[in-house]
Parts: sequence; structure tokens; C-alpha cells
Amino acid sequence: MPKLDLATAPVKRGSIYPEPYASQMAGRSSLRLGEMAGLTQFGVNLVMLEPGAVASLRHWHLREDEFAIVLSGALILIEDAGETPMGPGDCAAWKAGEANGHRFVNRTDAQASFLVIGSKDPDEVCTYSDVDLKLLLTGGKPRFTYHDGSEWTEPRDLAPKGETE
Repeated sequence: MPKLDLATAPVKRGSIYPEPYASQMAGRSSLRLGEMAGLTQFGVNLVMLEPGAVASLRHWHLREDEFAIVLSGALILIEDAGETPMGPGDCAAWKAGEANGHRFVNRTDAQASFLVIGSKDPDEVCTYSDVDLKLLLTGGKPRFTYHDGSEWTEPRDLAPKGETE
């Protein structure tokens, strides 16, 4: 494949989360580079976070490995063990099935970006650590449940546990 033209990459803003979580992703956008290249076995996204934005709810994947490298700006990586400042060139990785909820937060007054690469299993379970929410992908189609597996209808738990922003 020839060089990718980032100016023509598909852009995704926000998330697929149900409300009220979707609106918490304001200031997050990503270039879907893997999609643009037609990749099917793994995803590659260039994520940009505006000042004060978060990349996701804190989460972990049952089947998906994830790798991230900060490209610009300063981010805070929040995991079960606490917070880690991250800058350009700093990397983090999460092995599938390890319950270590993670996310990036931009607490600065400048945009920051990171590249995230993950396996792309069409059948996946993503658990959100701080709220009672799970994402089930079946054949690539998303469905949300509570942690106990019952169908999600509304938030049970609005305040993130153990985290201040």
C-alpha cells in the first residue's frame, strides 16, 4: 500500500458509549488509520485529546491486546495501580484478559496525541472498571450490559471510583 495521506483518513469523534458516558468523551477524536489501510487483523488509531479531554472510560479487554505510544503533549495514564505521567515516546501495553482498567487523560492546556494499536477480534468483551458497564461485541456488533450480564438500560453508577480530574 502506498503512503497513507492523513488528511484523508476517516475521523471518529466521541465514542459509542451510551449517555451519560458518551458526552464525557468531548474533545476526543481519532484518525482510523487501520481502517483507512484496509487492515482486518488489528486496529491502528491516532487519538487526539484536546485540553481536559479523556480518551475513554477506564477499561480492559478480554481478548484484545493493546499497545499505545504517546506522540505529542503530556498525558496521564490512569490504571488500577495509580497514575503515571506520559510524554512523547513513552509506551504502555496491556495484555488481553488482564483486568487492569486504563485510560489516558489530558490535564494540560495543549492538545496531546497517542497512537494505539490493538487486535481486532469481532467477538470481544470490554469491561469498564469505574462504572457498571460492559461492551460485548458479537460479530463486530456492539451491545452494552451491566457487569452482571443483564441488559444495560441506564447508568447505575455515575461517579468514577477512586479518581479525581
